[in-house]
Amino acid sequence: MEHSGPTLSEQMAEAFSRWTLDSVSDTAKAVAIKDLIDMAGLCVSARRQPYVQQLVAGWDSDGPCTAFGHARGFDTAGAAVVNGTATHGEDFDDTLEGAPIRVGAMVIPAVLAVGERFQLSGEHVLTGIIAGTEAVCRLNHVAAGHMHKACFHPVGVIGALGAAMGAGTALGLDRRQLAMAMGVAGSFSSGIIEFLTDGAWTKRLHPGWAAQSGVRAAVIAQQGFFAPRTILEGGHNFFRAFAPTATPDYRHVTEGLGKTFYMERIAFKPYACGTMIHPYIDCMIRLAEQGIDADEIDSILCPTGEGLVHRLWEPLTAKYAPPSGYAAKFSMPYCMAVGFFERDAGLEQFTDAKAKDPRILALARKISYQIDPANEYPRNYSGHLRVRLKNGEQIALDQPHMRGGVHEPLTLEAIIAKYRANVAYGGWPAERGEQLLDYLQELPKADDLTGLAIFRG
Repeated sequence: MEHSGPTLSEQMAEAFSRWTLDSVSDTAKAVAIKDLIDMAGLCVSARRQPYVQQLVAGWDSDGPCTAFGHARGFDTAGAAVVNGTATHGEDFDDTLEGAPIRVGAMVIPAVLAVGERFQLSGEHVLTGIIAGTEAVCRLNHVAAGHMHKACFHPVGVIGALGAAMGAGTALGLDRRQLAMAMGVAGSFSSGIIEFLTDGAWTKRLHPGWAAQSGVRAAVIAQQGFFAPRTILEGGHNFFRAFAPTATPDYRHVTEGLGKTFYMERIAFKPYACGTMIHPYIDCMIRLAEQGIDADEIDSILCPTGEGLVHRLWEPLTAKYAPPSGYAAKFSMPYCMAVGFFERDAGLEQFTDAKAKDPRILALARKISYQIDPANEYPRNYSGHLRVRLKNGEQIALDQPHMRGGVHEPLTLEAIIAKYRANVAYGGWPAERGEQLLDYLQELPKADDLTGLAIFRG
């Protein structure tokens, strides 16, 4: 059946095709620069990790594009997949409150890759990053939570569409080409959540694969390739396939587009683990700061939102003893316990050795949950502890929101401090890290992205 009038993808494409850096809000630009800095530091931090090294070794196409911290040059897709995987690999990258999804890990690597390959200006690249992240944030609101219910990972599924819109906007695609890029990307979308069973590495790969899918979709569409105009709302559409239990709220696709920027609500993570765990870690740190000893604790009950249970709480016996440092990132009891003992939950707290620490695991086994129907998740991430000590004393601790989110954003200075720590963790000298930081902060003024090549190796 012929669709009368512009489709949803065409309306979104029409808006993005007109965007320039001057037409977007100053806040959107500032968030994009923060995300760029955060992403680069994370890429360097993960460059020596086995999953990144194996991905690099398994990618057989060289080219003119940069993966941060790796000596060889990659083809466009290769740089996108390596940088995207490294960004998300330690679960320390951005998120979106209200409709949880990672954002920059899929978009920024795609846009940097096409920017370097096709000698685009820094201004065009930053505009593409803003467009792509806006697309991810808006599309994820359409059926928030329903993709997880269908066992799909929104990062890999929606990420391909956002990466395509970001790369296509940076490349200067017109309305038709951008809509076709989204149509192509819809058939490239993939990623299931079976990694939750044993902490498998495929979750790490999803944003990288989405980034390279977006690159390929944009470049194919640039040649005039014909793809579904009705990818979002047709009879066999994207949301029907990946979120079959949803009644899609399509208002989010175009309502206020260009005036209201969803990507301004991107949150940056202070801890290297599941986002919804963060307020609970804050509560545990405050408990430790009261001078409570772990041996004094009889039990800790955590009122929680139902949407957190299947990923972060259950099966509870498995969460009490995660098989690896990576699996520990998605264990609410482990993250809370390590936060109590170490007053942090950064990269050092999620090594395989740390995940076997008997002191941490003993405290984790004292932690349980209770579903609270009044919990605001996913509109807000909060933390709640009801602690019973062995002497009968009870302590209640609550954290009303996630630090780093809309209620308490991380400043640029905090993002830079995180970046510097991550660069050091990845083995770069401080001087080299500062050189990359300066480059990223001045990116909008760059004539092209040839300067990225010095950050290989």
